[in-house]
Amino acid sequence: MKRLISIAIAILAVCLGLAVWSEGLQKSQGDTGENTLNLFNWGDYIDPALISKFEKQTGYHVNQETFDSNEAMFTKIQQGGTSYDLTVPSDYMIEKMKKANLLLPLDKSKLRGMQNMDPRLIDKDFDRNNKYSIPYFWGTLGIIYNDKFVKASEVQHWDQLWNPKFKDSIMLIDSARDVFAPALISMGKSVNETNPQTLALAKAKLDQLSPNVKAVVADEIKMYMAENEAKIAVDWSGEASEMLANNKHLHYVVPREGSNLWFDNLVIPKTAKHFKAIYAFLNFMMEPKNAAQNAEYVGYATPNAAAKKLLPNSVQNDRQFYPDDETMKHLEIYSDLPPAKVGLYNDLFLEFKMYRR
Repeated sequence: MKRLISIAIAILAVCLGLAVWSEGLQKSQGDTGENTLNLFNWGDYIDPALISKFEKQTGYHVNQETFDSNEAMFTKIQQGGTSYDLTVPSDYMIEKMKKANLLLPLDKSKLRGMQNMDPRLIDKDFDRNNKYSIPYFWGTLGIIYNDKFVKASEVQHWDQLWNPKFKDSIMLIDSARDVFAPALISMGKSVNETNPQTLALAKAKLDQLSPNVKAVVADEIKMYMAENEAKIAVDWSGEASEMLANNKHLHYVVPREGSNLWFDNLVIPKTAKHFKAIYAFLNFMMEPKNAAQNAEYVGYATPNAAAKKLLPNSVQNDRQFYPDDETMKHLEIYSDLPPAKVGLYNDLFLEFKMYRR
């Protein structure tokens, strides 16, 4: 009998252990009950104080995991191992996620705040009528320059980057589409060009730029520019905002002839479970006061027009990060290109980097 009792106790202990392990696994995968919101976000892309405010105000607990690229986010959601409630893909990735049937449509009847959005920044080709997405932040691709070495008049247009005066002076972001965009636009072509002959000509034009290119890098651009080690950079407005905050001699320009217009957006993955928490969070983040606070923390442009009015005048009127209507007319959003065309861009870009003079 004692032996049977001992076996029963051992079995009970194992069962309890398995239960604890299962609960821990669920927590590690974000599934922690109805009062939870599982957010899959870019790193440092929301004011932590807003998370605390949301939790205190609503009673929901936010579990946040981060990713460092759209592709990494797509792969993890496609695998389906974690029940994320919200994630933050860029524009072209929304197209890709829709094609892969990874998104749930928004229930507009539960949303309060869409009327606060700038009408110029909604209903875009990647998500007509915003069926799946709410814009979170937006921005452009442009030129950062240091006024200690470069005059403003020398960098107002993409073609000016080819000036021999800028030999070994320019930092390029390590991104095929974002390096080809200035070449294509300067040729009068679309940033979504797919003709192989046109792309070959754009690559040849980039080869002509190579003597002026100091390096093709990623986050290192911010260090180079902040420490006056490079004169010019081509990068995104969000990155530029951080650079300008760290060096008063830096400025950002969006060439009026055209550039890339990008969006990061809140969407509901097909894995979502906590719908009350989801809509509570979306409505919370669309409140002008909260959206303005988030924009001040992150440093990116808010698509929330009502929130923008709450920002300092120096920010509202900053044409570097809130371009005028004429410039906006010439901005293009990247399309989600077929894999073969993406491969062509990447191959040509790799050749450019490998054989840079």
